[in-house]
Amino acid sequence: MYILQETLFSFEEWLKLESKERLEIFFSSLDLRPYAKQLKSHTPQGAPGYCREAILRAFLAAPMEGITTFTMLHRRLQTDLRFRYQCGFRLDQDAPSVSTISRVFADMVEKQMAEQLFHDLVSSCQTEGLMTTQHLAIDSTAIEAYERKQPKKKSETTGNATWGAKFDTYGNKITWFGYKIHLAVDTESELPIAVEVTPAHVNDGDMGPALMNKAAEVSNTDIEFIMMDAGYDQLKNYEVAHELNAQAIIPLNLRNEKEPPTGFSSNGTPRCSMGFDMVYWGADKRYLKFRCPHAAQKVDCPHGSAWCSSSDYGMVVKVNPNDDLRRFSVPHRDTKRWKELYNKRTSIERVFARLKENLTVNQLHIRGIQKVKTQVFLNLCILLASALAMSKASVRQHCA
Repeated sequence: MYILQETLFSFEEWLKLESKERLEIFFSSLDLRPYAKQLKSHTPQGAPGYCREAILRAFLAAPMEGITTFTMLHRRLQTDLRFRYQCGFRLDQDAPSVSTISRVFADMVEKQMAEQLFHDLVSSCQTEGLMTTQHLAIDSTAIEAYERKQPKKKSETTGNATWGAKFDTYGNKITWFGYKIHLAVDTESELPIAVEVTPAHVNDGDMGPALMNKAAEVSNTDIEFIMMDAGYDQLKNYEVAHELNAQAIIPLNLRNEKEPPTGFSSNGTPRCSMGFDMVYWGADKRYLKFRCPHAAQKVDCPHGSAWCSSSDYGMVVKVNPNDDLRRFSVPHRDTKRWKELYNKRTSIERVFARLKENLTVNQLHIRGIQKVKTQVFLNLCILLASALAMSKASVRQHCA
């Protein structure tokens, strides 16, 4: 279930633009010359090569146009003069061959150029005020591999595609052979800030610390809250968030928990001497404050509030969240504010939907994790560059 919320950038509005208009706006705000210089051929002999900046443009345009293979990209460049011109190729020259496109892509993979571009675009989006990075959502999504399937024991030793399994919303077990994209997203703009690509068998919870630390390294503001689903309910994720002075908002996974701590309910609410859950009464200087449920008129205790306290205000219990980072949360678990924050996690589901339905992240016709990473970064770069392009186009239109 998706919860609609306002965002700083609407990718849906971007998709409504015509292809020719979208590419023109997209490339007008993207300077690829510094990256193209790294790809220039230093061989003095032979025929003049193709413009490396134009090939980079073609790699970025391909996912927007639903182009999933190098052969398809060559054919589109060869037959569509407008597309070739928008990518920056000379019209009096044939389109680059499939082998040329493949060689340039291999050079990009070796130099991790797509990752460089991704980090630079994240920085630009923050500079332009397109993402706040105060509230982050972390999750993963499965992508299929275009590789020969192997037995599980053998595949886990290659470092490439492996077998993965998870349960969907309805409790059905889903298996696939491929990879996982682990992503940290700014919930306000729904733009990516940190990413990891792993074989499919890697546990989500194990990637939480790396993503949080990566996000903190590139964020230009303090991170306040990090939303993750129950698959990340591991102490190390709470600890890393705490080290970053942020609060992890994660539902408790109670499947392997026998009993809650003595004197507390499973969600960290203290219980009075009669066994009633006490009433959360806000945070007091980073302490969680709970009141007698009878004095707060939530239950009718047969002994009244005098059983625990001589005050009409009733007994008060204060809990230090640092005593158990996993159990206690500020705001308190299951409160309205906690649920509002957790609902922001749906922003990352929409990002995954755009990557798979509107771009080509789940149609990767390449082999090997390094090439897969490059294609994933290129798809993510499109989201960031599109936001920058729309922002700059809006400013130009406003000033005109």
